[in-house]
Amino acid sequence: MMILVSYDVRTEAVAGRRRLRRVARVCLNYGQRVQKSVFECRVNQAQYEALERALLAEIDLNEDNLRFYQLTEPLTKHVKEFGVFRAVDFENDSLVV
Repeated sequence: MMILVSYDVRTEAVAGRRRLRRVARVCLNYGQRVQKSVFECRVNQAQYEALERALLAEIDLNEDNLRFYQLTEPLTKHVKEFGVFRAVDFENDSLVV
């Protein structure tokens, strides 16, 4: 499944800036950044649940906001993209590790 993760972390305090870095790091383990606080992640159900648990462990529910959106496939039919962002095509691009 393809999900969109967006978050808003309060960064006035040092602890908030630390949370922001940790949240981004968790998201990078599951997908790619498409905007500063928005990630597209192609995951299975178990990975989705692990991602949700990991992010909920990082954010402060009293100060931050976290949202998950499940995107409808095929993305080419339901997602319009404009501008210079170059996304990785997980279906057709090769990934060397």
